[in-house]
Amino acid sequence: MSSRPPMTQKGADRLRLELEHMKGPKRQAIIAAVAEARAHGDLKENAEYHAAREEHGFNEGRIAELEAALSNSEIIDTERLTVGKRIVFGAIVDLIDVDTDTEVTYQIVGDVEADIKKGLIAVSSPIARALIGKSEGDEFDFTAPNGVKTYSIEKVRYS
Repeated sequence: MSSRPPMTQKGADRLRLELEHMKGPKRQAIIAAVAEARAHGDLKENAEYHAAREEHGFNEGRIAELEAALSNSEIIDTERLTVGKRIVFGAIVDLIDVDTDTEVTYQIVGDVEADIKKGLIAVSSPIARALIGKSEGDEFDFTAPNGVKTYSIEKVRYS
C-alpha cells in the first residue's frame, strides 16, 4: 500500500486548472500590478505596491502548495473502482439522517481537495472514517459537534 495521500482524478484535474490559472493569467496580473504600483514612486509609503507584493507572495505560496499536492499524491480514478456497494475512497454516498429525515450527499476525497460546501469530505475526516467499509443499506452512528447522529446509507456510487 502506498504511503502517498490519495486524490481523486477529478480533484487532481481541478487543482491542475487552478495551478495553470495561478501560474499564467493571475501571475501576469500581479506582476503588472507590482510594476504599476512601483511606477508611483516612493515604495516605503506605497500601499498599492505593498498590497501587490503581498498578493504575489500568497499566489506563489499557493502555486507551491498545489505543485506539492499534485506531485506527492496518488491519483485514483474512481470511475475504474470495482468495489460494488462497499464504501471506499472516492465513493459518493447518499445518507439520510434517521432523526430528521434529512438527506445529504458526500464524496470521500483526498484531504487537499476537500470542500464541505461542495459535499467533498476528506478521507481523514471523522465521518469519512465512519463510512469506510460500510455498505448500502447500513446504518451507523457518528459523533458530530452537536451530538450523536444516526445515518442510513441510501446509495453508494462511483463516478
